[in-house]
Amino acid sequence: MSEPILRVEDLQTSFMTSAGEVQAVRGVSFTVHKGEILGIVGESGSGKSVTSMSVLRLLADTARIKSGKVEFEGTDLTKVSDRQMREIRGQKIAMVFQDPMSSLNPLIPVGKQVAEMIRVHHPDIKPDELKEKTLQLFKDVRIPEAEKRLKAYPHEFSGGMRQRVMIAMALANHPDLLIADEPTTALDVTIQHQILKQMRALQQEYGTSIIFITHDLGVVAELCDRVVVMYGGLVMEQANIYDLFENPLHPYTMGLLASVPGLNKDKNERLQSIPGSPPDMTRPPKGCPFASRCAYARSICAQECPPFVEVGSRSARCWLLQPDAPAEGNPLHEKLAKAKGGAG
Repeated sequence: MSEPILRVEDLQTSFMTSAGEVQAVRGVSFTVHKGEILGIVGESGSGKSVTSMSVLRLLADTARIKSGKVEFEGTDLTKVSDRQMREIRGQKIAMVFQDPMSSLNPLIPVGKQVAEMIRVHHPDIKPDELKEKTLQLFKDVRIPEAEKRLKAYPHEFSGGMRQRVMIAMALANHPDLLIADEPTTALDVTIQHQILKQMRALQQEYGTSIIFITHDLGVVAELCDRVVVMYGGLVMEQANIYDLFENPLHPYTMGLLASVPGLNKDKNERLQSIPGSPPDMTRPPKGCPFASRCAYARSICAQECPPFVEVGSRSARCWLLQPDAPAEGNPLHEKLAKAKGGAG
C-alpha cells in the first residue's frame, strides 16, 4: 500500500463549556492512503465529526486540540499558521458538509460561488477560463443543463442537486483529500445512491482520497475501502470493508451491524438495538467507554481501557481479544481465531 497522505496520531480535542470540559476526541489515530475511501462510523456523539473538524482546524472558539498530530503530506497541520491553513483548505483538503442549504449563500448564484472557490486560490485566472472551469465542474457532477444552471440560486435546486454543487465546490481545485461529513443524510435513498456513485466515479477520475463520515453502515458498504469505528471519542475497531462486515471483532461493531436490516435476514426476526446511552463526555469512563452497554463486559472493562489488538492489517480494542484472555467462555475467541486465519 502507498504512503499515507494523512496520518492522525493520538488526536485529543476538547470543548470548554459551562458544564466543564467535554472530551470529544480522546486519542484517535488512523491513516488515509492515496486514492483510498476511508469510512468513519459511529453514533451521534462518538467524536467522528469533531475529528474531521480538527483535521481542518474548523473548530468552534470553545474547542482546542490538546495534543496529537495531524500530518498531511508530511506537514503537521496542528503546527502551521492560520494563513498556511487557509491556503491548504479548499486547495489541498476540501470538505462537503451535511446540509448544503446552510453551506450555500442563498443570495449568490451557485455558479459564482463555485467560481469563487477557484478564484480565491488562483487570483490571476482569466474570466473566460474561470467560467469554463466552473462549467466543467458542473458537468463532472452531472448537473443537467449545466450552463443554464450556473446562474441559478440555491433555492432553485433540489436537495440532491445542491449537494452536487457542494461536491463541485469541494473538487474545484482538485484537492488531494476530500472530507465528506454525512453528505447524504438528508437525501432520499435514490438520490443518496446517485451521490455515492458520483463520489466514487470522481474519486477514480481525480485520484482523490476521501474520508466519508456517516452513521449509516449501508453507505459504508457501498462506498468505502476501509472503516474506522468510533465510540466515546475513541477508535474501537479498524478493518477493510470485507473483514468488518464478514467478521466484526468489537462488540460495538457487532451491535451496529445487528441493528441494520438486510436481505439475508429473517423478515420475522426483530432488529436488535444496543441498550443504554452513550457516555457523558464531561466525565468519560476510565475503562472501555462501551462497557456499560456491552453484553460481554467483564469487571476489568470498567476499570481500564484496553489496548489495541492487531491482526494483520486490522485492529480492535477489547479485553476479550487480548493474547492472555482465556479461550473458555470467551464469545470473541472464535472470531479472533478466524481473523488470524484470514490474516495468515
